[in-house]
Amino acid sequence: MDRYLDPHQARTRAQTPYENLLGDSIERAYAQGIHELGPLVNYLNQFGPGPQEGDAWTEEAFAALMARLGN
Repeated sequence: MDRYLDPHQARTRAQTPYENLLGDSIERAYAQGIHELGPLVNYLNQFGPGPQEGDAWTEEAFAALMARLGN
């Protein structure tokens, strides 16, 4: 049996444009050495994108979105 890696095998749908923007911003934060939740939320509040609900990111709102997107 041939083995291969499909990095998107768990996806059930395509990402939305907003999810792509958010992912890009998280990658930029990681590239700058930001790996903790608090500083990541601060980065997102400064550089965006903002949350789809509410005025600014909170740690709780970010964690809830990541949990929802991970399902």
